[in-house]
Amino acid sequence: MTDLADLPAVDLLAEYRSGLSPVEVAEAVLARIASLEPRLKAFYTHEPEAVLAAARESELRWRAGNPQGTLDGVPVTIKENIATRGTPVPLGTAATELVPAAEDAPAAARLREAGAITLGKTTMPDYGMLTSGLSSFHEASRNPWDTARTPGGSSAGAGAAAAAGYGPLHLGTDIGGSIRLPAAFCGLVGLKPSFGRVPVDPPYIGRVVGPMTRTVADAALLMRVLSQPDERDHMSLPPSDIDWQSLNFDPAGVRVGLHLDAGVGLDVEPEIRSAVEAAARLFENAGVTVEPMNPFVTREMIDGLDLFWRTRLWSDLMTLPPERFERVLPYITEWARAGGDSSGVDVYRGFSQIDRMTVAALRATAPYDFVLSPTSPVSAFPAEWASPVNDPARPFEHIEFTVPFNMSGQPSVSINCGYTAEGQPIGLQITGRRFDDPGVLRMAALFEQLRPEQRRAV
Repeated sequence: MTDLADLPAVDLLAEYRSGLSPVEVAEAVLARIASLEPRLKAFYTHEPEAVLAAARESELRWRAGNPQGTLDGVPVTIKENIATRGTPVPLGTAATELVPAAEDAPAAARLREAGAITLGKTTMPDYGMLTSGLSSFHEASRNPWDTARTPGGSSAGAGAAAAAGYGPLHLGTDIGGSIRLPAAFCGLVGLKPSFGRVPVDPPYIGRVVGPMTRTVADAALLMRVLSQPDERDHMSLPPSDIDWQSLNFDPAGVRVGLHLDAGVGLDVEPEIRSAVEAAARLFENAGVTVEPMNPFVTREMIDGLDLFWRTRLWSDLMTLPPERFERVLPYITEWARAGGDSSGVDVYRGFSQIDRMTVAALRATAPYDFVLSPTSPVSAFPAEWASPVNDPARPFEHIEFTVPFNMSGQPSVSINCGYTAEGQPIGLQITGRRFDDPGVLRMAALFEQLRPEQRRAV
C-alpha cells in the first residue's frame, strides 16, 4: 500500500472527496519529515503543530462539503525567498536581518487562498547564487539519493523535500536553472514557466516561480493556482484562460530539436548524453520528428551575464555594515567582488549580453516546436561544494543549457530520463516556444508514459 506521504496531490484531492482525512495525510508527512530531516536539512522553518492545526481545519471543511479552494488540505513547501506573512526572509545568508515579512508574496498568497497546508519554508544558498545548498545561514541541504551529494540549487531544500516525499507540492524559484537543476539532481519534475506567467514580488529579469513535484499532473495542478494574477508584478503576463490539467495530445507532426552541445561550459558527461539520446528515440518512436540542433551560447554571453550578476550583488553587499558583510559565505563575496572592480562600460557590455543571449535562443529554437537537451551536463556533486567546479572564478560553467531560456522567457521543464552507473538521476530538459507552458507540460506528460518505470530516492 502506498504511504500517504507519497500520494500525488491529484490523488489526495480525489481521496479527500471520498472521505480521507487531511489529518491522516499530515501525520504521515510529518512522520516522514521527522525521520529524514535530521540528515537532509531541507527546512528553514517547520512547525509540526501548526501543520496539524491547519489539517484539522481542512478536515472540518471537507466533512462539511465545503473545501476552501483548489488545494484544500494538500501539503506544500515554499522556498524561503518567497515571502510568507510573519516569517523573516533570510535569503540563505547569515548577513540578513531577520525581520518578519509584512505580507505573503503572490505565490504564497495563492497557495493560502487555495487551502494548501504549508509544511514549512525550504532552504537556499546565500542570495540564491549557487547550484547547491551551501549557505552561511543553514546547514547544507543534502540529496536523498545520496546524502554525500548536493540536491542542487538554489531551490536546494525544495529539491530535497520533494525527492524525500515531504508531501507532493513544492515551490521553487529560477533565474538561471534554480528549479530545473535541483529537479535534475533529485529525479523530479521541475517547471520554469514562461517569464511573467507566475507573478513574482519583487519581479526581476529572468526570475520565475514554479513547481517542483514528482509528477507532471501535480505540476500542472500547481500552475493552475500559481498563474492567477497579482498586480504587484508589473512584468507579469495578462491573465490567460489555460486548461492546465489537460495533458493529452497527439505527437504526430511535432518537430523537436536535439540540443546536445551548448557551445560553452562543461562537457556533457557520456552517461547523461546517452540518456538524453535515448529519450529522443522514445519520442521518435511515438511519432515525433527529431533533428540535431546547433549550439548557440557563446563565451561572451556567459561571461557578460556573470559580470553583470557579480556587480548587481556587489552593489547590495557594499551597503551592509561590516559585521553583517563578514557573515556572507566567503565563496559569494569572492565571486561578487570582481563586480566592484569593473568599469561602468564593462558592466554595461555584460548586461547587453542578456539581449544577445535572448535573441540567439529564440532564433536557434524557432524551427522547432520543442527542444530536448540535458538539464545539467553533470550529475550531483559533493554537498560541501558551491558548484560542480567549486571555483568562484568559473561559477556558471554548468548552466549553459538552462540560463538561456531564463533570458529568452521560454518555458522549460526538467524531468527524469535515467540514472548514472552510481544511481544518480539524470534530467531531460524540454523547452517550448514562448508562452507555450501547456505544450511543455504535455510533452513531459507524454515522456512520463514512454519512459521506463522510475526508482525512488527513499
